[in-house]
Amino acid sequence: MSKASLRSEARLRNAAMPRRPLARVAVRSFAAAFAAAGLVALVSGSTAWGQAFAGFNSNQPVDYAADRIELQDRQNRVVLSGDVVISQGDLRLTAARTTVSYTDAGTLRIQRIDATGGVTVTRGNESARGAAATYDLNRRVIVMTGGVSLRRGSDTLNGGRLTIDLDTGVSSVDGGRAPGQQGGRVTGTFSVPDN
Repeated sequence: MSKASLRSEARLRNAAMPRRPLARVAVRSFAAAFAAAGLVALVSGSTAWGQAFAGFNSNQPVDYAADRIELQDRQNRVVLSGDVVISQGDLRLTAARTTVSYTDAGTLRIQRIDATGGVTVTRGNESARGAAATYDLNRRVIVMTGGVSLRRGSDTLNGGRLTIDLDTGVSSVDGGRAPGQQGGRVTGTFSVPDN
Protein backbone atom coordinates (compact mmCIF):
# COMPACT_ATOMS: atom_id res chain seq x y z
CA MET A 1 0.00 0.00 0.00
CA SER A 2 1.37 3.45 -0.89
CA LYS A 3 1.83 6.33 1.56
CA ALA A 4 -0.94 8.30 -0.19
CA SER A 5 -3.45 5.46 0.21
CA LEU A 6 -2.45 5.00 3.88
CA ARG A 7 -3.06 8.72 4.51
CA SER A 8 -6.48 8.68 2.83
CA GLU A 9 -7.45 5.54 4.80
CA ALA A 10 -6.41 7.31 8.05
CA ARG A 11 -8.52 10.37 7.05
CA LEU A 12 -11.54 8.14 6.44
CA ARG A 13 -11.09 6.44 9.83
CA ASN A 14 -10.80 9.83 11.55
CA ALA A 15 -13.86 11.14 9.74
CA ALA A 16 -15.88 8.06 10.74
CA MET A 17 -14.94 8.40 14.44
CA PRO A 18 -17.42 10.40 16.51
CA ARG A 19 -16.02 13.73 17.69
CA ARG A 20 -16.25 14.55 21.39
CA PRO A 21 -17.15 18.09 22.27
CA LEU A 22 -14.03 19.99 23.32
CA ALA A 23 -15.67 21.07 26.59
CA ARG A 24 -16.32 17.44 27.62
CA VAL A 25 -12.71 16.46 26.88
CA ALA A 26 -11.45 19.46 28.85
CA VAL A 27 -13.69 18.64 31.85
CA ARG A 28 -12.59 15.00 31.85
CA SER A 29 -8.94 16.00 31.58
CA PHE A 30 -9.34 18.50 34.43
CA ALA A 31 -11.12 15.90 36.59
CA ALA A 32 -8.40 13.31 35.91
CA ALA A 33 -5.66 15.85 36.67
CA PHE A 34 -7.45 16.96 39.87
CA ALA A 35 -7.90 13.34 41.02
CA ALA A 36 -4.24 12.57 40.27
CA ALA A 37 -3.09 15.69 42.15
CA GLY A 38 -5.30 14.73 45.11
CA LEU A 39 -3.88 11.22 45.13
CA VAL A 40 -0.32 12.56 45.02
CA ALA A 41 -1.11 14.95 47.88
CA LEU A 42 -2.70 12.15 49.90
CA VAL A 43 0.25 9.81 49.34
CA SER A 44 2.73 12.61 50.10
CA GLY A 45 0.84 13.47 53.26
CA SER A 46 0.75 9.82 54.38
CA THR A 47 4.46 9.34 53.92
CA ALA A 48 5.15 12.62 55.71
CA TRP A 49 3.54 11.14 58.83
CA GLY A 50 6.13 9.35 60.86
CA GLN A 51 9.09 11.35 59.54
CA ALA A 52 9.98 12.26 63.12
CA PHE A 53 10.37 8.50 63.70
CA ALA A 54 12.47 7.90 60.55
CA GLY A 55 15.97 6.53 60.97
CA PHE A 56 15.57 6.01 64.72
CA ASN A 57 18.48 4.15 66.33
CA SER A 58 16.86 1.32 68.31
CA ASN A 59 20.26 0.18 69.62
CA GLN A 60 20.40 3.04 72.12
CA PRO A 61 20.12 2.25 75.84
CA VAL A 62 16.59 1.98 77.25
CA ASP A 63 15.90 3.92 80.46
CA TYR A 64 12.80 3.30 82.55
CA ALA A 65 11.00 4.55 85.63
CA ALA A 66 7.80 3.39 87.32
CA ASP A 67 6.04 3.28 90.68
CA ARG A 68 6.66 -0.49 90.84
CA ILE A 69 9.10 -2.78 89.06
CA GLU A 70 8.91 -6.58 89.23
CA LEU A 71 11.71 -8.71 87.79
CA GLN A 72 10.44 -12.09 86.55
CA ASP A 73 13.81 -13.71 85.94
CA ARG A 74 12.58 -17.17 84.89
CA GLN A 75 10.32 -15.66 82.21
CA ASN A 76 13.01 -13.18 81.09
CA ARG A 77 10.80 -10.16 81.59
CA VAL A 78 10.37 -7.08 83.72
CA VAL A 79 6.89 -5.78 84.60
CA LEU A 80 6.64 -2.05 85.27
CA SER A 81 3.46 -0.49 86.64
CA GLY A 82 2.23 2.92 87.73
CA ASP A 83 3.20 6.03 85.72
CA VAL A 84 5.64 4.09 83.54
CA VAL A 85 8.10 6.15 81.51
CA ILE A 86 10.43 4.40 79.06
CA SER A 87 12.96 6.43 77.06
CA GLN A 88 15.31 5.41 74.29
CA GLY A 89 17.25 8.36 72.96
CA ASP A 90 14.61 11.00 72.17
CA LEU A 91 11.80 8.40 71.85
CA ARG A 92 9.54 8.37 74.92
CA LEU A 93 6.79 5.90 75.82
CA THR A 94 4.42 6.42 78.75
CA ALA A 95 1.79 3.96 79.99
CA ALA A 96 0.07 2.60 83.07
CA ARG A 97 1.78 -0.80 82.71
CA THR A 98 4.49 -2.36 80.54
CA THR A 99 6.09 -5.74 80.18
CA VAL A 100 9.67 -5.72 78.89
CA SER A 101 10.78 -9.06 77.40
CA TYR A 102 14.50 -9.72 77.04
CA THR A 103 17.07 -12.39 76.26
CA ASP A 104 19.97 -13.18 78.54
CA ALA A 105 22.88 -14.68 76.62
CA GLY A 106 25.66 -13.15 78.68
CA THR A 107 24.23 -9.65 78.30
CA LEU A 108 20.63 -8.54 78.54
CA ARG A 109 19.03 -7.56 75.24
CA ILE A 110 15.49 -6.17 75.10
CA GLN A 111 13.34 -7.90 72.49
CA ARG A 112 9.90 -6.38 72.98
CA ILE A 113 7.96 -3.90 75.08
CA ASP A 114 4.19 -4.40 75.55
CA ALA A 115 2.37 -1.41 77.04
CA THR A 116 -1.24 -0.91 78.16
CA GLY A 117 -3.29 1.83 79.75
CA GLY A 118 -3.24 5.24 78.07
CA VAL A 119 -0.11 4.63 76.00
CA THR A 120 1.65 7.65 74.47
CA VAL A 121 4.70 7.52 72.21
CA THR A 122 6.46 10.79 71.34
CA ARG A 123 9.47 11.80 69.32
CA GLY A 124 10.14 15.27 67.99
CA ASN A 125 6.89 17.05 67.15
CA GLU A 126 4.91 13.80 66.66
CA SER A 127 2.93 11.96 69.28
CA ALA A 128 0.78 8.86 69.08
CA ARG A 129 -1.80 7.74 71.65
CA GLY A 130 -3.72 4.51 72.05
CA ALA A 131 -5.01 1.94 74.52
CA ALA A 132 -2.14 -0.52 73.94
CA ALA A 133 1.18 -0.69 72.11
CA THR A 134 3.87 -3.18 71.20
CA TYR A 135 7.40 -2.06 70.40
CA ASP A 136 9.25 -4.90 68.63
CA LEU A 137 12.91 -3.87 68.90
CA ASN A 138 14.08 -6.64 66.54
CA ARG A 139 11.73 -5.63 63.70
CA ARG A 140 11.97 -1.92 64.66
CA VAL A 141 8.18 -1.54 64.51
CA ILE A 142 5.72 0.02 66.95
CA VAL A 143 2.06 -1.08 66.69
CA MET A 144 -0.61 0.80 68.64
CA THR A 145 -4.27 -0.23 68.95
CA GLY A 146 -7.47 1.00 70.55
CA GLY A 147 -8.67 4.50 69.71
CA VAL A 148 -5.38 5.53 68.13
CA SER A 149 -4.58 9.18 67.51
CA LEU A 150 -1.45 10.39 65.70
CA ARG A 151 -0.64 14.11 65.99
CA ARG A 152 1.93 16.36 64.38
CA GLY A 153 1.43 20.02 65.22
CA SER A 154 -2.25 20.71 64.57
CA ASP A 155 -2.61 17.81 62.08
CA THR A 156 -4.31 14.63 63.33
CA LEU A 157 -5.04 11.10 62.15
CA ASN A 158 -7.41 8.84 64.10
CA GLY A 159 -8.15 5.15 63.69
CA GLY A 160 -8.16 1.73 65.24
CA ARG A 161 -4.57 0.64 64.61
CA LEU A 162 -1.32 2.51 63.97
CA THR A 163 1.89 0.96 62.67
CA ILE A 164 5.13 2.97 62.80
CA ASP A 165 8.15 1.60 60.91
CA LEU A 166 11.20 3.12 62.59
CA ASP A 167 13.46 2.27 59.61
CA THR A 168 11.43 4.05 56.95
CA GLY A 169 9.56 6.51 59.16
CA VAL A 170 6.31 5.52 57.44
CA SER A 171 3.22 5.43 59.66
CA SER A 172 0.01 3.77 58.56
CA VAL A 173 -3.37 4.02 60.25
CA ASP A 174 -6.17 1.49 59.74
CA GLY A 175 -9.81 2.06 60.67
CA GLY A 176 -9.97 -1.04 62.80
CA ARG A 177 -13.07 -2.30 64.51
CA ALA A 178 -14.15 -2.34 68.09
CA PRO A 179 -15.98 -5.51 69.20
CA GLY A 180 -19.64 -5.28 68.20
CA GLN A 181 -19.12 -2.50 65.65
CA GLN A 182 -19.65 -2.82 61.90
CA GLY A 183 -16.35 -1.28 60.86
CA GLY A 184 -14.07 1.63 61.38
CA ARG A 185 -12.75 4.46 59.29
CA VAL A 186 -9.67 6.59 59.45
CA THR A 187 -10.42 10.23 60.13
CA GLY A 188 -8.23 13.27 60.44
CA THR A 189 -7.61 16.95 60.02
CA PHE A 190 -4.84 18.57 57.99
CA SER A 191 -4.15 22.25 58.43
CA VAL A 192 -3.94 24.33 55.25
CA PRO A 193 -1.33 27.10 55.22
CA ASP A 194 -2.46 30.66 54.54
CA ASN A 195 -1.37 31.99 51.16
